[in-house]
Amino acid sequence: MNSKRDFFRLAGGAALASLVSPAEARAPRRTPERPNSMADYFPNVVLETHDGRKVRFYDDLLKGKVVAINMMYSICTGICPSSTANLKQVQQALGKRLGKDVFMYSITLRPEFDNSAALRDYIKQYDIQPGWTFLTGKPQDVDLVRRKLGFVGDTEALDADINQHTGMVRIGNERLERWTMSPALGSHRQILRTILELT
Repeated sequence: MNSKRDFFRLAGGAALASLVSPAEARAPRRTPERPNSMADYFPNVVLETHDGRKVRFYDDLLKGKVVAINMMYSICTGICPSSTANLKQVQQALGKRLGKDVFMYSITLRPEFDNSAALRDYIKQYDIQPGWTFLTGKPQDVDLVRRKLGFVGDTEALDADINQHTGMVRIGNERLERWTMSPALGSHRQILRTILELT
């Protein structure tokens, strides 16, 4: 079996299925010898929320949680507006489960421009309701997070072209070490179903 690192790297382009087999997905893979395997994989860099709070990526955003994460940037005129509109429907469907059972995060691909104020403007522009967190940070930290989540292009040239960023949502249950992806422009019902299957 490949390492988790290989799974995440290979899944970055367009993986639509779980990163583990159905048999593996039924139970946590942590063992006494590997109590923090996800903590070893994911960086614990400091990011900043749209409301100016400093958070650690692993400890505060992922640890023990079910998450749905996408990449975006505030002046994107390609897939970002449609992805955001679709994910708003997911947010509405989650209702009171958002922030309790499921956490939604959007991370900017352009942290050098998208500070917390720019992200707040984006939230206001799209009338996004509370409970969905938008994040920025140091460019090198955001890039590390992006790569660890598997949001990478098939080639270096494609990966370097911000206009070609993947329109996917990384969905995971950190506690159970189950991770998958869903198209951000797909049916919001399918995205929601995928999220709820991991709770």
